[in-house]
Amino acid sequence: MPVRIHLSSPDVGELEESYLIRALRSGWAAPAGPDLDAFERELADRVGTRHAVAVSSGTAALHLALLAVGAGPGTRVVVPTLTFVATANAVVYTGAEPIFVDCEPETGNLDPELLAELLRRLRADGEQVAAVLPVDMFGVCANYDALLPLCAAVGVPVVEDAAEALGAARHGRPAGSFGRAGVFSFNGNKIITTSGGGMIVSDDEALVARCRHLAAQARQPVAHYEHTEVGYNYRLSNLLAALGRAQLHRLDELLGRRRQLRERYAKLFATTPGVRLLGEGDAGANCWLTCLVVDPARAGWHAGELAAHLAERDIETRPLWKPMHLQPVFARARGLVTGTAEHLYRTGLALPSGSNMDETRISRVHLAVAEFLAGR
Repeated sequence: MPVRIHLSSPDVGELEESYLIRALRSGWAAPAGPDLDAFERELADRVGTRHAVAVSSGTAALHLALLAVGAGPGTRVVVPTLTFVATANAVVYTGAEPIFVDCEPETGNLDPELLAELLRRLRADGEQVAAVLPVDMFGVCANYDALLPLCAAVGVPVVEDAAEALGAARHGRPAGSFGRAGVFSFNGNKIITTSGGGMIVSDDEALVARCRHLAAQARQPVAHYEHTEVGYNYRLSNLLAALGRAQLHRLDELLGRRRQLRERYAKLFATTPGVRLLGEGDAGANCWLTCLVVDPARAGWHAGELAAHLAERDIETRPLWKPMHLQPVFARARGLVTGTAEHLYRTGLALPSGSNMDETRISRVHLAVAEFLAGR
């Protein structure tokens, strides 16, 4: 029976093993140590920011970054409706209200024109917007050329959710470096993994210090345990940071493999009517996941039909993110939506994109897709 092909599984090997063994033998098994310090420095250098703090997850990083820019009860945070739920959940953790806005059809990223209209409305109503939280969708940077001036004009900080975008860039500027803070995820399915983990990056030293303080239970710098506010146990362990350092060392290799997969998918579907790749043509994309968008009227089939065909052959796919305004938990949330995100959700499909896919697995996927297309 063939081995299941996953959407994006961890890509680890001998280098990661050597980093972990070295960290274990060093005695630094607690959530502190030289590998943690080095991982923060190396990631900040890669992204081009002055400071970084590693934490237990991308969600924790979002939570802390939002707290640091002033999100809290009585404030609003603008969130793309097309995103993973962690983006919106982190807003709720702070006590702020998430307000959803729709996306661009070409990339699935936050629509700057809709953002401008939403900010105008909120400002006219006297509502306090603590942050705008763009997401670099599937590894394509949002349109920061337009978004940053809009936010700066009304004095609203940008927190960049680059959880899916490590290694991506826009006009040569790395993902994660655009906002007052940027956030990465090192979950098992991301470009690099620490098993579970995340990172906040910023040029703002005070912001990073604030996040670091809150991540360590907000303990005051005195000999006894003194706490003047509620903190969180969000620290990343030195062992997981060692794994992250090895992965970061291999980042360009991992990016190259995913980009090659994207190119091969593009050729596979090049002559198929009604099918396009989400975010195609963006040279700075990290190609975390290659996603199709299918027009059933032109293609003669639906994305779900291809998904079912591949599932029968033990090949994992996934619909695009279900928009937040359609999620039952956010049924009463406010927003400015046009139907674009909902259309992408209903017509999109993420294909296996892991950097550890060997030629045998790639051929299995391509043959299964070709079989499906021939039958249509």
